[in-house]
Amino acid sequence: MRLKERVMRWVFAASASVCIAAVVLICVFLFANGIPFFKKYDLFAFLSGTTWSPDIYDTGKGVYGILPMIVGSIYVTAGALLIGGPIGILAGVYMARFAPKNLLKVLQPMMALMAGIPSVVYGFFGITNLVPMVREVFGGTGFSILTACLLLGIMILPTILQLTYSAVKAVPEYYFEGSLALGATEERSVFRAVMPAAKSGILAAVVLGIGRAIGETMAVVMVAGNQARMPKGLLKGVRTLTSNIVTEMGYAADMHREALIATGVVLFVFILLINLLFSILKRKGETA
Repeated sequence: MRLKERVMRWVFAASASVCIAAVVLICVFLFANGIPFFKKYDLFAFLSGTTWSPDIYDTGKGVYGILPMIVGSIYVTAGALLIGGPIGILAGVYMARFAPKNLLKVLQPMMALMAGIPSVVYGFFGITNLVPMVREVFGGTGFSILTACLLLGIMILPTILQLTYSAVKAVPEYYFEGSLALGATEERSVFRAVMPAAKSGILAAVVLGIGRAIGETMAVVMVAGNQARMPKGLLKGVRTLTSNIVTEMGYAADMHREALIATGVVLFVFILLINLLFSILKRKGETA
């Protein structure tokens, strides 16, 4: 028995080491290939420039400004969170505390299925349904920030819902029962006693939803219009950081390729900052 435990301990340690090594290798690749770009091109001009005009012939006349893509990523992610966040949290609370067992048996597999649908399928759904709907209801071409927000809001729903459900279910039952004993209604007990106790788990759900939204590529490329310019309204096209990389990496070379890798570095730093912010908020919540 001890031999099996030792073997499994080594297996678990090896698995953890592989995960850590993968993250380290990704970081090394990104920064080793992205940072040299800033020796040739001004960092401030790269982050604040509004013109993206790559030099595909490497004549040294390319202009690389990613501010439109940064703003576009923020708009699309914020819009998706405003749409999918409240719905996902409330649906997760409903499934954890109020849903009948028969309905729960149907909803849980549906959410698992939604989480497993490839992003390109979501993108196809967006082109065939959301784009025409936005065009008919709001005007414009339909390939816009609003369409991307709606689609990403649907895509992050399973992540936020499932994690919220798990966080609420993990709260000890005596929180709920104690609130009932003090005279509160079931709804008030859930929202005033159970949800505050599950706050860190719900916050983690929101952060992971943000990570899913800001890192999504194919679906956004298919419905957002893919226009490398400053956003001029919800019904106008936009290009995100991920869209910029996937659209041009196939033919990029030399300085152009380095600029795209540097874009990946900026996106990576954004995700690190989001996780850092989550850690700070979680620490404050635990000490409060």
